Amino acid sequence: MNVSHLNQLLLESSVILLFAVGAVRLSTRSGLPSLLIYLGIGVALGQNGIGVTFNNAELTQVLGYAALVVILAEGGLKTSWREIKPVMPAATVLATVGVGVSVFATAAGAHWLVGLDWRTSLLLGAIVSSTDAAAVFSVLRMVPLPHRLTGLLEAESGFNDAPVVILVVAFATTGELDSWYVLIGTIIAELAIGAVIGLAVGKIGAYGLKHVALPSSGLYPIAVMALTVLAYAGGALLHGSGFLAVYISAVILGNSKLPHGPAVRGFADGLAWIGQIGMFVLLGLLVTPESMGDAVVPALVIGGVLVFLARPLSVVVSLTPFKVPAREQALLSWAGLRGAVPIVLATIPVVSGAHQADDVFNIVFILVVVFTLLQGPTLPWVAKRLRIDEGDMGQDLGIESAPLEKLHGHLLSVTLSPASKMSGVEVSELRLPKGAAVTLVVREGNSFVPDKATVLRGGDELLVVTTDEVGAAAERRLRAVDKGGKLAGWLNGR
Repeated sequence: MNVSHLNQLLLESSVILLFAVGAVRLSTRSGLPSLLIYLGIGVALGQNGIGVTFNNAELTQVLGYAALVVILAEGGLKTSWREIKPVMPAATVLATVGVGVSVFATAAGAHWLVGLDWRTSLLLGAIVSSTDAAAVFSVLRMVPLPHRLTGLLEAESGFNDAPVVILVVAFATTGELDSWYVLIGTIIAELAIGAVIGLAVGKIGAYGLKHVALPSSGLYPIAVMALTVLAYAGGALLHGSGFLAVYISAVILGNSKLPHGPAVRGFADGLAWIGQIGMFVLLGLLVTPESMGDAVVPALVIGGVLVFLARPLSVVVSLTPFKVPAREQALLSWAGLRGAVPIVLATIPVVSGAHQADDVFNIVFILVVVFTLLQGPTLPWVAKRLRIDEGDMGQDLGIESAPLEKLHGHLLSVTLSPASKMSGVEVSELRLPKGAAVTLVVREGNSFVPDKATVLRGGDELLVVTTDEVGAAAERRLRAVDKGGKLAGWLNGR
């Protein structure tokens, strides 16, 4: 490739990215997961559109895996352990037992209603039984659900990729299938190895980043993302689940109060958007719409079985023992969104040369597009009809901590949301612990040094200096006032 070709490629790539970024606005206003817009861009650029020829399924699979690692890492970094901890057992069962129920129920529908052989039916069932983290996260931003349901959906979408990938690889092989007990043993072993690797990388990485001051704040996001990729690679090389390892390590790192946490999450968010855009455009390029006519009816039938039978059945079987109310089970059934993950997984049988691989890919592609159009925009309506919508909820208080090594202290950068209950509170009423003080307030672009009578407003940015000993207590106090106002802590003695 010469310089002129490189310049042309950079120009085309930047135009696509700018168009895709602008399309995010449309997706957030309409409630549609943005994947549909990016897939549409890829299809428009492909053979039946502008005419770009691309049919490398193996390259798409490799890049898709890389994008999924980044997307899972970003999802893990933004997952609140406080929210998912109470629902971890339920999420684990839904991501394992629930996946198994969904695979066999969908496969039965594909076999008896569409006429596919059992092996192809099982392969299809495995491919479409994984909820997509990117699709779930993007829609949940538009639907203010109770924390327990949000945590359950986030944890499920982070966990269920691992067993599904194992099943798809097993069913896509061209040789004989292993016995069911061997397959289950393999799944358990790979999940256990992936969990151990994720825990180790997350814990050791968090300890190292807290105790080794890097020379530049810009290195912290790079280091965190490198650790999550290390978790994936380590899990995969040790024959474990790399996807589970990357998600667990990211959850640990994201909840470890690392220096420059908001900057780390912002960097991961940007990488995840690039990964989504690139992956979906490639998947759109790989599609040839003119060859999909015969796959429309099977996709609608199998999708109907998945959405209206398999997913609800998996939710009921998995969550009834945890006494989850029927209304919440109904919402969780409808919120099982599919997205990039099934389409990427559909490239596995294409690469391995499995029987009817092209038909499987076309069915999955149509199924994802049609039922995402159905489920995504209607999820807020379903939540309201089930009386589970909690209305507008305030944003979490943004606090970024930067260590002051030589001064044995911390500098907290605090951003108040417009709805923060800290608005109207005087600095003295924060009742910060001794050793912590608000040293600067930035309001509407202007900065000033506050006194004890300064009244804070929503949208303010505060700089709080603390000693090492009271840094954690100061942060807890700020979060308490943000949630409960200036009277926070009086009733419980804090």
